[in-house]
Amino acid sequence: MTCKDLTEMLQNGTGLKRSEAARDLGRLGDKRAVQPLIKALTDKHVGVRNNAAYALAELGSAEAVPHLIPVLNDSDEWVRKSAAKALGMLRAEHAVGALIQSMQDSSELVRKSVARSLGQTGSQEALIALKSVVSSDAAVYRIARHYLD
Repeated sequence: MTCKDLTEMLQNGTGLKRSEAARDLGRLGDKRAVQPLIKALTDKHVGVRNNAAYALAELGSAEAVPHLIPVLNDSDEWVRKSAAKALGMLRAEHAVGALIQSMQDSSELVRKSVARSLGQTGSQEALIALKSVVSSDAAVYRIARHYLD
């Protein structure tokens, strides 16, 4: 399918079709999908939001970073995890503060993804935050140690 076809499906398909379209737009690698995927970050369907966040990272879309940061507070833990993962893949240094706040997330899945993303940014602030986590959160210990060694 073309970017145009997938964008149409993202905007007008059923929940499952929109979710698949978001996923496929990331794999397609066409930068024209960035704006529709940013809009999809607020879709009512969890799968669409989840796949849109990851697709934006696959596209290397630095312009998506300010739109991904609020998704760290999504009601669904898988969407929060994908947003955190995307921010790490994009090496979004100006998202470090929001990622640090997300180290308090109730979901271990999210905290692990946040720890990895903090390490991927490579910023000094992120590394300091990871050092404090190493002693207080066993769930993210191994991930944090990887970036601190």
